[in-house]
Amino acid sequence: MTGETSHCERDGVPTIRLLAISGSIRRHSANTAVLEALRTRLAQQGGPLMTRFGLEEIPPFNCDLEERLPGPVQALKHAISSSDGLVVCSPEYNHGISGVLKNALDWASRPSLDSPLKGKPAMIMTAATSATGGARAVPQIRETLASCLARVVARPAVVIPRVQEKIVEGRFVDEAVLTSAMAAVRDLVDEIMLLRRSMHYG
Repeated sequence: MTGETSHCERDGVPTIRLLAISGSIRRHSANTAVLEALRTRLAQQGGPLMTRFGLEEIPPFNCDLEERLPGPVQALKHAISSSDGLVVCSPEYNHGISGVLKNALDWASRPSLDSPLKGKPAMIMTAATSATGGARAVPQIRETLASCLARVVARPAVVIPRVQEKIVEGRFVDEAVLTSAMAAVRDLVDEIMLLRRSMHYG
């Protein structure tokens, strides 16, 4: 993605660009499969444009590198800046946020109080093999985003239990969950449009 947040129009309506971030870097990640299924459904229904940013090349957070940011970190921050909103989908490890996701958010949170995450609308999803679906990671993800001054959508997170049973040949196929995720995206879009109106009239 290049340039600042795009407001090009499609059918007379300003384009909304969402950035999807998976909290897992596994080759066959269930969380990534969920995001890909959601991206496909949005494209089929003419919804917001969603692009996924992979975290595979993001190095461990190190303040010593801030004066000359690693290329992947620059790309992450630019992708966030160029998006209108974030869709985060993460596994739960040891009752909490995945280290991969926390590390990426730590990088993106800089500079403190004036990062690309500041004011960025965001929605949260979790997917796990457990019966709780990663729900215990949700408060930590929400708290991390809020501490970065992101605008976390005021709604329940989309929580997907026993996600391995919903993956067929690498594709996420649970229609009920996709319907719930689409509703969450609509709430995210509402937050984005509210922010746009406030900026226009502010």
